[in-house]
Amino acid sequence: MAGEGLPVQVATRVLGVSESGYYASLARSPSARSVRHAWLTDQIREVHVASHGIYGGRRVHAELTLGRGVAVSRGTIELLMSRAGIRGVAGRPRWRRPRTDLVARDLVDRDFARSGPNQLWVTDITEHPTREGKVYCAVVLDVYSRRVVGWSIDASPTAALVTNALGMAIDSRTPPAGAVIHSDRGVQFGSWAFTGRAKASGLVPSMGSIADCFDNAMIESFWSRMQVELLDRRRWKTRIELANAMFEYLEVWHNRRRRHSALGWLTPIEFEAQRKIVVA
Repeated sequence: MAGEGLPVQVATRVLGVSESGYYASLARSPSARSVRHAWLTDQIREVHVASHGIYGGRRVHAELTLGRGVAVSRGTIELLMSRAGIRGVAGRPRWRRPRTDLVARDLVDRDFARSGPNQLWVTDITEHPTREGKVYCAVVLDVYSRRVVGWSIDASPTAALVTNALGMAIDSRTPPAGAVIHSDRGVQFGSWAFTGRAKASGLVPSMGSIADCFDNAMIESFWSRMQVELLDRRRWKTRIELANAMFEYLEVWHNRRRRHSALGWLTPIEFEAQRKIVVA
């Protein structure tokens, strides 16, 4: 209070302390606790900046404890972030309404838990505007590790968009026969190009029910995070600018750097590598 311009006599009277005690505190060196809190605040700022301002208290805590080996409680991290005015980004999921093309039955039934990679993939399309026009992005996600295994970006939401994403996933992962590729009932996923590519590689197509986003909740959750952490954070001038940002988010940030609570705060690539070591 005195530091904010209030007379010392008034401040000490309000707080119920002596003036001599106040002046004595000014002469004392900082306590070990205050020094540690100052150091932790610097560490928090570094982690927050490295996450492009995305991380909140939970992920900052995970990065400090798992990534940097700092022994600190999550409560302390949240307290210091609050004092320093450091906040992560947050937002409300925005659900897209699916189309009504019936092609395949639902083989997932909202059960996205799998014991290993390449057993169940989920896929969907999102769109976002630029000053030049919209950019469309299709993603194929492995539910086991939340890893983006295939993606495609284009200026129009064609069957080629989703087929290219699926082709990238197939070429990079070589799924076993009988693995499931789950989508909504959009016309792109019911096209002969997409279904033909899936079946030729041994994948079994699956589709959620009409007008129910929860049947593909994992990919909807992924889009929600991408919307909050990347797409809605600025206005995009050109399609190329946004496409490059999407590439960096999918391949660099999401797969290699973003810590996921469902994976024990590991990144998707770390999670898959750790499980390979355990199995071996």
